[in-house]
Amino acid sequence: MNHIIKYLVFFFSFILSLQLNAQKFSVSGYVKEASSGEVLIGATVVDKNNPGTGMATNVYGYYSFELAKGSYTLMVSYVGYETKQVDITVDKDISINFNLKEEASSLDEVVVTATRSDENVSSVKMSVEKLDIKKIKSIPALFGEVDVVKSLQLLPGVSTAGEGTSGLFVRGGSSDQNLILLDEATVYNASHLLGFFSVFNPDAVKNVEIYKGGIPAKYGGRISSILDIQMREGNNQEFEASGGIGSISSRLTAEIPVVKDKSSLLLSGRRTYADVFLTFAQDENLRNNTLYFYDFNTKFNYRFSDKDKVFVSGYFGRDKLGFQDLFGFDWGNSTVSTRWNHLFNDKLFLNTTLLYSNYNYGFDVNSAGTGFNWKSGLEEYNLKFDFDYFLNNNNTLFFGANAIYHIFAPAEITSQDNNIQSFNLQNDYAVETALYISNQHTISDKLSMEYGIRYSSFAKIGPDSVSIYEEGLRKSPENEIRTEAYGNGELVKYYGGFEPRLGIRYLVNSTTSLKASYNRMRQYLQVASNSTAGFPTDRWIPADYHIKPVIGDQVALGYFKNLKDNAWEVSVEGYYKWLQNVVDFLPGEDVLLNDRIETAVADGIAWSYGAEFMLRKNVGKTSGWLSYTLSRTQRQIEGVASGEPYLARYDKPHDIALVLSHKFSERLSLSGNWVYSTGAAVTFPQGRYIVNGQNIPYYDDSKRNTSRMPDFHRLDLGFNYDLKSRSEKFNHEINVSFYNVYNRKNPFSIEFRQVNNNDPTFDSSEDGPITSTRPAAVKTALFGIIPSVTYNFSFN
Repeated sequence: MNHIIKYLVFFFSFILSLQLNAQKFSVSGYVKEASSGEVLIGATVVDKNNPGTGMATNVYGYYSFELAKGSYTLMVSYVGYETKQVDITVDKDISINFNLKEEASSLDEVVVTATRSDENVSSVKMSVEKLDIKKIKSIPALFGEVDVVKSLQLLPGVSTAGEGTSGLFVRGGSSDQNLILLDEATVYNASHLLGFFSVFNPDAVKNVEIYKGGIPAKYGGRISSILDIQMREGNNQEFEASGGIGSISSRLTAEIPVVKDKSSLLLSGRRTYADVFLTFAQDENLRNNTLYFYDFNTKFNYRFSDKDKVFVSGYFGRDKLGFQDLFGFDWGNSTVSTRWNHLFNDKLFLNTTLLYSNYNYGFDVNSAGTGFNWKSGLEEYNLKFDFDYFLNNNNTLFFGANAIYHIFAPAEITSQDNNIQSFNLQNDYAVETALYISNQHTISDKLSMEYGIRYSSFAKIGPDSVSIYEEGLRKSPENEIRTEAYGNGELVKYYGGFEPRLGIRYLVNSTTSLKASYNRMRQYLQVASNSTAGFPTDRWIPADYHIKPVIGDQVALGYFKNLKDNAWEVSVEGYYKWLQNVVDFLPGEDVLLNDRIETAVADGIAWSYGAEFMLRKNVGKTSGWLSYTLSRTQRQIEGVASGEPYLARYDKPHDIALVLSHKFSERLSLSGNWVYSTGAAVTFPQGRYIVNGQNIPYYDDSKRNTSRMPDFHRLDLGFNYDLKSRSEKFNHEINVSFYNVYNRKNPFSIEFRQVNNNDPTFDSSEDGPITSTRPAAVKTALFGIIPSVTYNFSFN
């Protein structure tokens, strides 16, 4: 701990030594949207005659910078909004707020990002992608359900597990290596309907940002990416409502100004109604089935003064799936975020956050007189303090701390059946803490840096029971020599370490920059799963006496170029990532009911590398992007694949995405996307054997992931037509989309079994006709072409 304090004191002393020119005065305030009072994130406030002097607003719409005594013209801008100019005289500290009006629609300019037009070149940030919620809503989607997560899968370096799934695999990382935040609260399972939709209702979302590398010191806990999603605050000027009626779900959002200019309430709900249609089915078995999910988002805020504002937001979602009275399955997330923004002075800004997150699932089985109930879940309580200190025009300091209390409930099984024994897997408890400090430093007009350090720690605590195994032998029940018991709150195992972060930007000229970044991350929680789809039954396991935290290091280099007055963006990024203490399953092991998880897994190393290419057009009647990712992801773990390097399940060497939208007129627009990727790496059976008349596949673990699924590709199209309205306060539109336009049969699974010409599930068009019974690979595709229609509306 003494070393930590020394490092922090040195860092603070170094930063404070940069404070020069005390004769300057601060200019600070908030930038908001005029019609709703929503703060604008990333709006720029600069001196018109010296655009290099100024600041972009933070995630709460706040800015602060310094000017010498004199007269200035401030220029405030935000993409998609009218630029505002204000003359000021500076002879003391000034606080000034700005309200920007949205620009009128124009055929000559269609904005697709919510950032300054040259941010990709001028910012120190790299490996970061932002998607404007309006653009997300224009992308064609499965069943017309606008999906935040699936939109991210169209970006370079981000891939999917397969058809329809909403899991994210970022730069060779597994899905559990992504930290998903909703108003800063952790979302542990971001999927609905077994992965076909994500839990984020687009009507409630304000800002979407994903960090693939160069991750700032304020973030930690995952080694691959940070997905930071912020909810809208709600209109504090006038009542507003919006919603939509789609093919499988409907949604409604209300924004209520509780106290004009000071307080607002957002209420947003979404529900599918497949279960409603099932009640009209002729088949009685179908009528007794259950299939639906719902989301509810809410957010309340109150501004006590220009220095204090409170936010309370929550998300509550659930899935229910049932087959008659034989099987029932439900899972869901709950998050609560309570935040207090306090401005100590024009330079020091504090965000204090108290967070709660709960993810749980359960299922009931009642078949042939045998029945049981399964419950599992996890909770976390998180307290955070995040400070922004606007030191001077060349330095902005960020520092803070957080502490998380984790509760893991792996499994509780209860049964009224004498043939099934009720039992509990022991709960796990842990405390995770972190301290961080970083600085955004403008060294010269050409060179800027963001550097910082984070210290994270993880304490596994009791009650716990730990098996001790004979040294040098595999951790297995037969090699256990004793058990050690730990009482409530007693320390079982402690891990911790420093996580340095560094980002550098060199501005070659006003349209070209070179960037580099390095970050080290520690991840103390992992998912034990045999699939890549992110099923609700995935088991989260913490670092403990035997399982070490994963440590990830990543370096990245990038070239960024803007053309034709920032209308076009070109970027190339290369990265290399290496990981320590990565775990994988040992052959033949299962973790779902294992109370000694260390006996089922082994750890080792992993590495991934690749190049990402992006061409993006931001303005004009036609806009969009083309991305291509070339990558490789491998692992090497003793006891797996004979100890030799092998491909990760989600290794996809080639990934292409083309996303385009075209505005034909003020009312009619067309959007489309085409995707292609190499098939996922898989392990196919090498043979079979028969036990009691049942075919049992045989797998050779030395050939783990040496085969591949067929390559994946698909085209989606969507049309949006703005309906005329007699009232300016009422707007409505029709969206017609076609998923998988050319009806590509992308296999979701491949089953090896005996087939013949009479097998209705076997498609002989690919494998040729079968004249006799023989083993064959039967491919199952989930979706052909799927049309959908959605009616959207809004009024105030």
